[in-house]
This record gives sequence, C-alpha cells and structure tokens, in this order.
Amino acid sequence: MRPAKLGFSLWSQATSWPAFRDAAVRIDALGFDYLFTQDHLLATFGDEGQDIYEGWTLITAVAPLTSHVQLGLLVAANTFRNPGLMAKAAVTLDHISNGRAVLGIGGAWHQPEHTAHGIDFGVSPGDRLRRLDAAVRGMRALLDGDAANVDEPSVRLPGVRHRPLPLAARLPILVGGSGEQKTLLTTARYADIWNGLGSVETLRHKMAVLDAHCAAERRDPAEIERSVTVKMVIRDDPAEARRVWEAALTANRTRLDVEPDPWLGAPDMIAERARAYLAIGVTTVIVSMPNPYDTETIERLAREVQPLLAN
Repeated sequence: MRPAKLGFSLWSQATSWPAFRDAAVRIDALGFDYLFTQDHLLATFGDEGQDIYEGWTLITAVAPLTSHVQLGLLVAANTFRNPGLMAKAAVTLDHISNGRAVLGIGGAWHQPEHTAHGIDFGVSPGDRLRRLDAAVRGMRALLDGDAANVDEPSVRLPGVRHRPLPLAARLPILVGGSGEQKTLLTTARYADIWNGLGSVETLRHKMAVLDAHCAAERRDPAEIERSVTVKMVIRDDPAEARRVWEAALTANRTRLDVEPDPWLGAPDMIAERARAYLAIGVTTVIVSMPNPYDTETIERLAREVQPLLAN
C-alpha cells in the first residue's frame, strides 16, 4: 500500500464565511493533503433554498490563509463555465496559493440549478459526458501551455493559448464520476486524480475498468491517483458519533438516510475501513463534511487515525 493521503470537502451550503474559513485554516494547520468544496448554485442536500456559496470564489478566498493543503472543487460542474474560463480560474488559484491548485471537474448532475439559472444542462447524460471529454482535453492543453484546438458542437477553443502558466509543473486535473464508458475513459486520457464513491467492491471494479482504459490509451495507470469520498464522524462511542452526524444533517435540512453507510466510530474502526480501500489501490480518502464542521473529527483524523494508516 502507498502512503495514505487525507483531505476534506467542506459543504458550501448552510454555512457562513467565518465557519468555512476557520475550518479551512484548521485543516491546513493539521497537515492534511487536500481541501475541496462543492460547486453548486442551489443547495443539493435538503431544502434547495438554503444559503450556499459559489465554489471557486470560496476556495480561492482561503488560499492566502493556508500554506500547505492543495485546493480545488470536488467537483466543478463542467456545464457552468467555458473550459477556457475554467482553466484560467484554476491557474489564478494556483498563483494565489503558490502552486497548490487542483482542477476538479465532472459532467454535472443537478438539473434544478441549471433550470433556475438558465444554464444549458444538455439533452442527456451522454451529451454532458461527451462535452466533458472535449472540455478536459482543452483544459489539459491550456494548463500545459499548449494551444487548445477543440472544435466540438458544445466546446470550441480555436487554437487559444494561456499565460501565465501554472506554478505547479503539472497542475493536476481531478475527474469525478464512475461512468465506465465515458467518464473513466476521460480520466484515463487526461486526469491526474480520479474520485469515486461506493463500497470497496464497487471501487475495485471501477478501478479495473480505469486500468483497462489506460491500457487502451497507452497510459501508465500508476500516473492516476485514486481517491474515494466518504462521510465520517469520529467518536469513541458509536452512538454519540451517530448523534453528531444526525444533528449535522438536521442543520442542513436533509434526510437522515442521505448517506447509507457513513463511517461512525472510534479511530481504530475508521482506520480499519480506510485500510480496506488502501488495500485495493485507493491512495486518498476525502471526508465530505457538512456544517457545523466537526472539529473533533478533523483533529482526531489527523492525530489518531493518520498514524494508524502509516503502519
């Protein structure tokens, strides 16, 4: 097993700037590898009318307040922005953060926020994923300093180049999603990090598909970091962990069954669950965390669980 990386995706809904800022600064100070936030225009958990911040602005705002953690969206909705604009935003974040940006991108899935804002959602999932592949192809070229020559019905980048280049030698692109025919193929072609959801068995299968796409594309599969997003509360008493988790969901006006299998319990149990993913080749665990952000879980993941994963 490779050394585990750990990070957080802090929900951008039902929160405040001071709460988000303070949690971000704490996550950075504890030495975590990644800090992400969401990319939605309406709340996606519970009542869509709850407060929610725009993701790129929010994650960029914490860049000058942090010094270690890599920053990005998990994941940006490809439908929201022109891919040239997306690449430019990522490079701007990279410079503000002194080389710590990650460009996280996905095909988009939440139709109501598109309808509410007059944004084209595409005619089908396949249409959105074809658009995603073309967009990521163009963004990879722009981030690498090459001309982006993309001429697709929904993505046109006619030979544009961008300056400045990222500070990072290769600004990583993270693709989120598990579609086997399109999303994982796009990942194999262009991505540096893949993010998935689901059980150990599900991710084992998806990574085998990803490896097969890498072989077809003549890409070394070891070049792609594999990450999983989970939900977690660390307490010595599992019943107390459950209470904290349900209180957070209630604060976000969402159903208690929104997550069928959250990781709720003591550090040794959390480490055991993480090891099962590490054993199949996952290298990174990202904790998706609603506000109120759970300071105890953040600190105990760093101080108690991470050492268990180093052994």
